[in-house]
Amino acid sequence: MSAIAGWVDFERDLSPQTDIVEAMAATLAHRGPDGQGTWLEGHAALAHRRLALLDVTDTGKQPVAYTTEGGTTVAVLTLDGAVTNHTELRSELASKGHRFTGGGDAETALHAYLEWGTDFLSRLEGLFAIALWDVRSQELLLARDRLGVKPLSYHPTPTGVIFGSEPKAILAHPDVQPVVDADGLRELFAHSRKPGTAVYRGMREVIPGHVLVVRRPGSQDRRYWSLPARAHTDSLDDTVATVRRLLGDAVVSHLRADVPVGAMLSGGIDSSALTALASRTANAGGAGPLRSFSVNFTGYTENFEPHPTMRATPDAPFAALAAEHIGSRHTEILLDMAALTDPEVHATSLRVQDAPSPLGDMDVSLIQFFARLREAGFAAVLSGETADEVFNGYFWAYDAKHSNSQTFPWVSFERGHDAAAGGLGTSMVDRQLRKELDFIGYADQHYRDALAEVPHVDGDSPEERRAREVTYLALTRWAPTHLDRADRMSMAHGVQLRPPFCDRALVEYVYNVPAAMKRVDGVEKSLLRSAVADLLPEAVLRRKKSAYPATQEAAYGDFVRRRFTELATDPNAAVAGLLDASATGTALTSDNSPQGAFAWVERASMEMVLQLETWMTEYRIDLRL
Repeated sequence: MSAIAGWVDFERDLSPQTDIVEAMAATLAHRGPDGQGTWLEGHAALAHRRLALLDVTDTGKQPVAYTTEGGTTVAVLTLDGAVTNHTELRSELASKGHRFTGGGDAETALHAYLEWGTDFLSRLEGLFAIALWDVRSQELLLARDRLGVKPLSYHPTPTGVIFGSEPKAILAHPDVQPVVDADGLRELFAHSRKPGTAVYRGMREVIPGHVLVVRRPGSQDRRYWSLPARAHTDSLDDTVATVRRLLGDAVVSHLRADVPVGAMLSGGIDSSALTALASRTANAGGAGPLRSFSVNFTGYTENFEPHPTMRATPDAPFAALAAEHIGSRHTEILLDMAALTDPEVHATSLRVQDAPSPLGDMDVSLIQFFARLREAGFAAVLSGETADEVFNGYFWAYDAKHSNSQTFPWVSFERGHDAAAGGLGTSMVDRQLRKELDFIGYADQHYRDALAEVPHVDGDSPEERRAREVTYLALTRWAPTHLDRADRMSMAHGVQLRPPFCDRALVEYVYNVPAAMKRVDGVEKSLLRSAVADLLPEAVLRRKKSAYPATQEAAYGDFVRRRFTELATDPNAAVAGLLDASATGTALTSDNSPQGAFAWVERASMEMVLQLETWMTEYRIDLRL
């Protein structure tokens, strides 16, 4: 669990390189505040930062090694995340003669490898990033879970590879420089990231559902899982019952830990369903009331302004109603303007993501939410991440204007707004540079490439075929971006975010449910609502989807505009050469700061410029366009 880093060099003995590997791991201390460990021998060096959630004793420490009775090390593994079926796997492996020294899931994963080889990944469930060094074959395996809940980056070298949970660990290696070229800048601004790509030149990400095998002759990337296309023959009633069973099973498995697990509760259908199911499990196990948490801003509920597509209602009343009905012990984390305008927290949001973000106060509030969770004694929390991707909850998934466009549906929506036409946060970037780098063409080509991957079922109607494509795009191109953000924000304070909606069995089943069953009579996510109808109050059950909250206060817009003005008028700013004179001039002469329900989109470009400055300065970015 927590964070992994390491280095393999087939031409060097890395045993003396402890300082370098520990320095790499030290950059990930926020992900693993409960301890650290290293293993170095010959051509391999592995490091781990620990977040103690399972087997919190010394026997749960990593890296974990398997050594023969004669003292020969066979294989070493380090894991970030949670193998949610490790109890079942451990029983199966024990029946085959395997013996364990501790109770952690990393040891279970290692023994699974020893039993089944690289096929062991198809037997693991949950959220994980794994690095495994096979001493016998002198091979390194780098693998990620199926949807990419847990991050894992790597940097090939002429004689091996450098890797880490986050790019900052790789950048801490003396052989890696923070170079960003044209492709990196395209990826930075594209709201449709390509699997495997990274912003930094020479760096890559392990693709979700893939394993990278690094050996002396070269590396091989292999897919061990992909979304399966199958005919769906269940009736609607049977489908609803199956979804309920699969979701219940997923929640139970994601609650497994030797420390308390809380629940994020916004009062929407996704988080409320998880909280209700988790509460039943906690009560049945005698653990007492489940703890649930929500985030809110001072004055937000009282002065709320709705938006027709993004947010119709504030969270607070629905979260309170859901918590009372479910019986969870609920805490609202209330953030004031001082919390949202703390420049250091804005800088922290950049550092934890290793790249600029246009989301401003949404990033800041999420980071502080998890900080408060950790202060409350919680290092793991359930979250409704990917429910909308699985159940077609986003409006662009069924709005024909966007779902039938010739690009990603969410990109189609962005292009309807001047502030986000070339990608959210791009409007202040030099227009000529945007034209030369072709942000729009980059996204559209990625869309065409992604479309070619989609599996189909013979006999699908054109409408069902397109619905399957939209769901595939959402799960493989939209979800990874947001899963990565959620992981970085939660792990910034050593909190593991656990998303039961990413459960493999649930995702595979619902992926193949016809769109008409997911949206009966035009009701958004009707399949999920029907599956949990007995658990929630009517108002929560029927509540329309609302996006993660962004502050609507004019004072926050004034804060952003003031900082932007100071930066944009500084000719010595690092970002000065990237700014568009016309767009910047218009923003500087505007009479008003962005405010209201859609202000976050208007603010995004200014937020991005502020983040770019911090990034280019702190990371000493070598921009080569």
